[in-house]
Parts: sequence; structure tokens; C-alpha cells
Amino acid sequence: MDIHKKKQIAEDLQGRFEKSTLVILTDYKGLDVAAMNVLRRKLREANTEYQVVKNSLLVRASEGNDVALIKDQFTGPSAIALSQDDPVAPAKVLADFVQENKKFEIKGGVLNGKIIDPEGIKALSSLPSREVLLAQVLSAMNAVPTSLVTALADVPRRFVNVLQAIKDQKEAQA
Repeated sequence: MDIHKKKQIAEDLQGRFEKSTLVILTDYKGLDVAAMNVLRRKLREANTEYQVVKNSLLVRASEGNDVALIKDQFTGPSAIALSQDDPVAPAKVLADFVQENKKFEIKGGVLNGKIIDPEGIKALSSLPSREVLLAQVLSAMNAVPTSLVTALADVPRRFVNVLQAIKDQKEAQA
């Protein structure tokens, strides 16, 4: 590969690093082509790019962005998973794939400018998806006004019940 092609690949990768919220570095050593294709398909379904990249290109592409924080992990066979949307989905796919394939290894990653270790990625994978979290927040926000309206409506209802009891008592006396 000539130097111009390498520079172009590094610049393209650098642009994708800057757009990504989550970058996960993996070691794919020992996986066969069929297993890699299965992993790529699952990650594609989760809106995640997965690419095998030479370490020298990773070093060049990580200059000037957050991925440089994990530059020391660019050793051995490396592949990266890039997610621009939901950071939980690719973490789930990779954590499940590690369980199925013991040769596959997650080296680490960067989440919104912060280093995340393999245990952190595993913890991230146990979170519900973004849509589920948004639904939970929305239901919590909806519950507060509903409870307030119920409490406020309860006061006049009880007052009416007291008035009805007084009326019934007066009618019984008369």
C-alpha cells in the first residue's frame, strides 16, 4: 500500500473517530472468517462499524482526538468498533460475542472522551438500551404530574363526601 493511500485511510478513520461517541478496541486473534462475519453482521444490525486496522494507521488516526487516550493498547491484531449513536448496543454485542468466543478479547475503549476498560464495557452492556432508558425517564416524568393531579382531586372529593355525610346525618335526624 502506498503512502498516499495510508494517509487517506488514516484521515478517514480520524474523521470517524471524531464523530463517534464510543470506540472499542478488540483483539480478534484466533477467530476464523465465519466468526468475524457473524460479528460484523451483528454489529451492523446495531448501527456500529467494525474494521480491522493496522496499528500504525490507528496511531496516526488517533492523533488529535480522544482515541489517543488508548494509544498504548494498539498492540497485536487490532480491530475497532465505532458507534455514533447508542453506546450500549455495540457493548452488548461485543460482550455477548466474548461469551461465545473465548479467543476474542476486548482491549478497552473510549466513551465520550473517557477511557473505559473491558470491565466498564461489560457494565455498559448490562444497561438497557437508549430507547428503554428514555421510556423510563418519560414514565417517571409523567408519574409526577399524574400523582399531583390525583392528590389535588382527592381534596375536593373528600370535602364533598364530608358534606354528603353531614346532609345524610341531618336528614336522619329530621
